[in-house]
Amino acid sequence: MLEALRVAAGRGTRIASICVGAFVLAAAGLLDGLAATTHWIAAETLAKRFPLVEVRPDVLYVDNGQFLTSAGAAAGLDLCLHMVRRDHGSAVAADAARLSVMALEREGGQAQFIVHEQPPVPRGSALEPVLAWIEDNLGRDITLADMAAQCGMSERTFSRRFREQTGTTPLQWLLRARVRRAQYLLENTDHGVERIAGQAGFGSPTAFRERFKRVVGTTPQAYRASFGARPRARAG
Repeated sequence: MLEALRVAAGRGTRIASICVGAFVLAAAGLLDGLAATTHWIAAETLAKRFPLVEVRPDVLYVDNGQFLTSAGAAAGLDLCLHMVRRDHGSAVAADAARLSVMALEREGGQAQFIVHEQPPVPRGSALEPVLAWIEDNLGRDITLADMAAQCGMSERTFSRRFREQTGTTPLQWLLRARVRRAQYLLENTDHGVERIAGQAGFGSPTAFRERFKRVVGTTPQAYRASFGARPRARAG
């Protein structure tokens, strides 16, 4: 298969991949020195296995001209629509989008929607109670001193043990927990951004929007549009 891809590439054939198909193109050497993407969950592995490839985990697709790669399966549809637009124009692409019941306006640079899970903590860890306490108190102002006090440790000792067991800092964990709470509220409630900012413990709606976009890769409004609960249609 790899040799067939190399031969086709040598003839100038345009070759595109969907999701982890990027691994096949990379194994054939077709992506060396180029930017590429794949599903976010496999991006780190792709980068480690093929260091000559510039892996971009935060986009829907990458068009290098002859070689194109896309993120997950849905992003593969975006890539296909992009190729239709490039070859036949926007009008034909719009017809294809309508026939496929898909959005035409998503562009390749749009961030993948990544589920940011918290790092695992070993069961029975001394940190479990304080992490539960953080989750229960996200709406209030929480300091490093507050977290350390929950464990009966000095701030310095708490920070060191926290990083040893989680691989991150207490404050970074707190920020991720707040973003996760905001994601949940955007998905399951119709609360406004200002209210969600307060419920998740952000100091202001502006700070919330900036942090959310930095972590998730899109705005709270765009995230809700994609993942928020849809109202059920009424019978009759």
